[in-house]
Amino acid sequence: MQITDHVYSTHIEEDPNTFGAMHPGGTQIYFVGDPSESMVMIDSGEPYRFWTRQIMDYWNELGSPRIDAILITHGHGDHTGGLDRLQEAFDCPVRCHPKLAPRLQHTLGGVSVNALRANETITTGGGVTLRPLFTPGHEDDHVCYFLRPDRVLFSGDNLLGNSSSSVRNLKQYLTSLGRMARTRPVVVCPGHGNTIIRGQQRIQQQIAHRISREDQVLAALSAGASTVDEIVSAVYPRNLRRTLRAAAGRNVRTHLEKLRQENRVIEHEASYMLPD
Repeated sequence: MQITDHVYSTHIEEDPNTFGAMHPGGTQIYFVGDPSESMVMIDSGEPYRFWTRQIMDYWNELGSPRIDAILITHGHGDHTGGLDRLQEAFDCPVRCHPKLAPRLQHTLGGVSVNALRANETITTGGGVTLRPLFTPGHEDDHVCYFLRPDRVLFSGDNLLGNSSSSVRNLKQYLTSLGRMARTRPVVVCPGHGNTIIRGQQRIQQQIAHRISREDQVLAALSAGASTVDEIVSAVYPRNLRRTLRAAAGRNVRTHLEKLRQENRVIEHEASYMLPD
């Protein structure tokens, strides 16, 4: 599927009742550049062989262009799975956050893994350039990529098409969302879910959503909730899927950690005692 003049995607469907429950709307793997010259690929998906076959089949549909690099948004397994097979097929370097480079270097057994530098640009076919943005929050090695000519932001897992992202560090995440918004993207291409039109508006909505969620967490605490599970029950819908409850708990913990860092809540350590 062609999204803009220089952006192409293969959409991988996932079963929402099994492993795909964490990725509503499936996964997108992007090829960026000029198919008649060369392109870069963004992320490599899960390690399943049928994913790798679909990606390779789509690359063949594009005319088997030279791949200048595989750009990684972050080190989670659903974004780096199959990387060894795809890198070997494309015979290209891998680019990623400096914190992730040593692990991928080890994984790929000495294959060229080049850490990204702040403020650099990545050039590919058609004279297309992408700018990496270090955007921690979902993960501390997270990178977004901005394609200025098409005003497209590749958001990895910092912004998803069909759901909210899980967040490791909320303070960093909100700062990163602000940085993403300053690129003023028209289109956001997420790692999972549908392509986002009116991208800057969606980013601002996500910022507002996180602030609103924080208010809900504070309200739950004020009403007497004192554990993560109690807050999840107070804040999230009653019909929340069991498979998503753990992710909801992680999100609540990130809000609580941010509030603790700001001295707005106090954390009490669990205590233990022998039974009578």
